[in-house]
Amino acid sequence: MRADASATELTRESLLALRADTPGTAEVVHFNNAGCGLLATPVLAAVLGQLELEARIGGYEAAAARAEQVQAFYTELSALLNCAPGNIAFAGSATHAYATALSAIPFERGDVILTTRNDFISNQLAFLSLRRRFWVEIVHAPDLPEGGVDVDAMAALMRSRRPRLVAATHIPTNSGLVQPVEEIGRHCRELDLLYLVDACQSVGQYPLDVDRIGCDFLTGTCRKFLRGPRGTGFLYVSDRVLGAGYEPLFIDMRGASWSAPETYTPSPTARRFEDWEFPYAAVIGSAEAVRYARQVGLDVIAHRTPALAADLRDRLDALPGVRALDRGRQLGALVTVTVEGRQPQEFKAALDARGINSALSFREFAQYDFGDKDVDWCLRLSPHYYNTEDEVAQVVAAIAELAPR
Repeated sequence: MRADASATELTRESLLALRADTPGTAEVVHFNNAGCGLLATPVLAAVLGQLELEARIGGYEAAAARAEQVQAFYTELSALLNCAPGNIAFAGSATHAYATALSAIPFERGDVILTTRNDFISNQLAFLSLRRRFWVEIVHAPDLPEGGVDVDAMAALMRSRRPRLVAATHIPTNSGLVQPVEEIGRHCRELDLLYLVDACQSVGQYPLDVDRIGCDFLTGTCRKFLRGPRGTGFLYVSDRVLGAGYEPLFIDMRGASWSAPETYTPSPTARRFEDWEFPYAAVIGSAEAVRYARQVGLDVIAHRTPALAADLRDRLDALPGVRALDRGRQLGALVTVTVEGRQPQEFKAALDARGINSALSFREFAQYDFGDKDVDWCLRLSPHYYNTEDEVAQVVAAIAELAPR
């Protein structure tokens, strides 16, 4: 069953139908959608159906028999992002997609990577690895006093440093901050700079339009707010990048043809960024997950999901001994709090025992952000559109009970 996407409000009937489509809601209060969303029944059926077909007729044969469903991964994602199917490459994860995009950029000693202080840990580790190997320089744009990158200061750094790459994470994994990726993109286009966006936490939570963002690469996962299977992600590659001949460092037989003994010809599409081996059942399931999100309606999701999080954040911040950590002009569905006098694993285990799913983040995940906030860990709670106001109240009551008085 699907929600009516003609308005931004979910009716009670629509919400009940969505929860009936989500068996996990009968088992747990799932506030860990920033880690992995609960599968909807049509997604689970698509995955299982392909695995059963592989068991019956063989893996290669099943892939050929379901070619149309495999192609739907590209058509559904391209509709979601406002691009052509040929701009989409499958990846095993958002991190895999990000590393593949980075590998296509011919960095040289002295090149500058301009990024922000709020980024995903694996992206920062990749930059540090590039610095160690190629002696690139990593420059972090400063934040505004209220949180989030100072776009004017970042633009000034673009003009003065002429970075080889500008990189931004739309929503970092360690907070609810929503970065102004479209504003950053406008400056990148004006200055003709290469722009890479990590949309891992925003895809499936907000409408995304790669033309409006103005990015050359955009990476994402299917397991989080898109509610797809684990082990699936994607890479968007712009026509500009494809036309300029960018290709991954290690290209394989899916991404290129061995056109002569001493040469190869890359695919003209983003397929050049893919590998031969595919988890076909998961790809087909991901296509169904994107279709499901589009049928619910991204405007509906973008209205309800952050609203649930805002209510949760405000109510938790009012509790004694609990402090909300999220800062910025716009906040999404990741709610991070610190709890005075409690140990992280112990606190999460107590929530687990109450059937409440959550996650922990630590300073090593976000050295700049957690350093600025002077915290070593936080509890992360991330509701989604299928969660209810009653579940928000249940989570608040549990944390009120467990927090020091």
